[in-house]
Amino acid sequence: MTQTVRIALAGPGAFGIKHLDGLKNIPGVEVTSIIGREIPKAEEVAHKYGAKHVTNNLDEALARPDVDAVILCTPTQMHAQQSIAAMKAGKHVQVEIPLCDQVEEGRAVVETQKRTGLVAMCGHTRRFNPSHQYVNRKIKAGEFNIQQMDVQTYFFRRTNMNALGQPRSWTDHLLWHHAAHTVDLFQYQTGSRVVKANAVQGPIHKDLGIAMDMSIQLKTESGAICTLSLSFNNDGPLGTFFRYIGDTATYIARYDDLFNGKEEKIDVSKVDVSMNGIELQDREFIAAIREKREPNSSVRQVLACYEVLDQLERQLA
Repeated sequence: MTQTVRIALAGPGAFGIKHLDGLKNIPGVEVTSIIGREIPKAEEVAHKYGAKHVTNNLDEALARPDVDAVILCTPTQMHAQQSIAAMKAGKHVQVEIPLCDQVEEGRAVVETQKRTGLVAMCGHTRRFNPSHQYVNRKIKAGEFNIQQMDVQTYFFRRTNMNALGQPRSWTDHLLWHHAAHTVDLFQYQTGSRVVKANAVQGPIHKDLGIAMDMSIQLKTESGAICTLSLSFNNDGPLGTFFRYIGDTATYIARYDDLFNGKEEKIDVSKVDVSMNGIELQDREFIAAIREKREPNSSVRQVLACYEVLDQLERQLA
């Protein structure tokens, strides 16, 4: 259980750095390679986190004997193809959300995982945030059942910039990226598949070519419903805010803070070994590799989310 796991990280941007900060808190993890589009930037990150190898070629890193697993924080359109390449090279893989932006590519990733038997998980961080873990434990203990989730995902992003305010080489997407968090969490927390899904979207941005506002309704087999509002136009509090309305309580999750329906704060500091959802996600990835088991948020588990997104995209088209 203590074997050193050697990691290559592809995409040392805003989210890649979050993974590197999480990995340094996990015993027996060594970052051996950084793969980045801009070599000088990748070299700077590698120096800071102790990686000895830098490249702009993923295949070069995948061929290295000192790489056991790869974390992909690359543009959405590359996720499925790179995940498959990693597994074909014999490497475990954790790919950032979304797994894909075409459901057939997601299915191909799942098939490759089945064929290789390697650990393959997707970064659905909400499964790991202590606030959502707290609610999940209440559900599993039979103390709380979701009747409705009301979710707002809001950003102010009218230009193509990342979380650090730097230009992006790709365009983010409300449906395939940001809605994926909530669609997966809703099915995960209810333990039930979505059987009804509706979506409407606002005008397409003239430069970015995407809808900047979207509204989604979901219903599961269990009868629970979810309303999700998403916007890149919101000039106000940023992030995703969840209201769980259940048969015995109401919970409001804001980042890693949790409140009851009366806005009284709930202490979630003892739910897990860290309050950092990305670190907890990375801990699960490393543990699954060491224990030779399927991780929470495996590509197989999250595929149902992307099947719903595919259905919604067809509706919007």
